[in-house]
Amino acid sequence: MSVVKDIAAVAKGMGITFGEMFQPTIVENYPDGPGPLKGAKFQERFRGAHVLQRDENGLEKCVACFLCAAACPCNCIYIEADENTEQNRVSGAERYAKVYNIDYNRCIFCGYCVEACPTDAITHGHGFELASFNATNLIYRKEQLLAIKPAQLGEGVTFNKAEMDRQGSTAG
Repeated sequence: MSVVKDIAAVAKGMGITFGEMFQPTIVENYPDGPGPLKGAKFQERFRGAHVLQRDENGLEKCVACFLCAAACPCNCIYIEADENTEQNRVSGAERYAKVYNIDYNRCIFCGYCVEACPTDAITHGHGFELASFNATNLIYRKEQLLAIKPAQLGEGVTFNKAEMDRQGSTAG
């Protein structure tokens, strides 16, 4: 009797598989979708690649306090601090991060570094294409993490709710 049940179960599974073979394929519109996110849709709480933010004057917000590195459970953030001078003003504080590296081989995107930052200098962006065949390419330097423009101008790579709403209304 159990042999008959086994054969019936296999036949049922093969029937489902055979039925699905003739159904149309549904494909997401990535990577060729419209807009800067190219068809990808993100939730507001999505944690992508980190972004080092700038203040309204275009200076770096990071004051090299090392709180993000201390909060990181994976020990993947490496910082070297340096003093600001009148000739070389990098941040609005006395110090700045001369070297700021994040090793994405180790990062678990927990968000503790973002929560620990007193100046909101580090945030999660929407970069999700981090895969690489070479592990040394996954160590992001300060130049790769630094935002091009201040976030309040709406030009940064952090979450821009208005643009996501606009993109959602055109896609649906």
